[in-house]
Amino acid sequence: MNDFADRIIGHYERHATEWDADRRKSSWNDRRWHDRFVEALPEHARVLDLGCGGGSPVAVNLVSRGLRVTGVDSSPTLISLCRSRLPEQEWIVGDMRTLSLGRTFDGLLAWDSFFHLKPDDQRGMFAVFAAHAGRFAILMFNTGPAEAVGAYRGDPLYHASLDAAEYEGLLTTAGFELVDHIVEDPHAGGRTVWLARSAGGEAAYARSESLAAFLAQ
Repeated sequence: MNDFADRIIGHYERHATEWDADRRKSSWNDRRWHDRFVEALPEHARVLDLGCGGGSPVAVNLVSRGLRVTGVDSSPTLISLCRSRLPEQEWIVGDMRTLSLGRTFDGLLAWDSFFHLKPDDQRGMFAVFAAHAGRFAILMFNTGPAEAVGAYRGDPLYHASLDAAEYEGLLTTAGFELVDHIVEDPHAGGRTVWLARSAGGEAAYARSESLAAFLAQ
């Protein structure tokens, strides 16, 4: 399984153009969650989009609603598409697992991306979330089934998911409060969705520091 997981970055760069086209021409059946994410944010909020793909439809929608987007993706081709579509926003070629921008955001999004990480890498992402979350920031990500290998255009595609109770514990330890969670939402393409809010303040910071120390052991 680890071998397939290690191929994800190459997979998305190899299929970047096809994946972007497929995403844009498919029905946006998960939009209601993105609308809810936007509605939970203040006006002109700053959003960190982790695994932003080609920026359409998600980042395009965020910008159309008056938000500022910093998008991160490991695929140079997908980031180049973002830069051509939304040149006034910030686009970074990078690995979400090692991201350290030294600043915080009002919204954090890891949609259709987080679930490609190995279990230990998913655990480590909660320290990344905490480090980039402003006070009372909104976090939304989606997960999938247990560790499995599917396929896209005949190429193996890795997915993984932790136990729900573990996600809840990681959110709490990282200083987030769970707002809503639905398993295999039939109105969002069967996605399992997590929506949370940073608790804010010193207690949340202490919890995120504790999580980072634990994961570094």
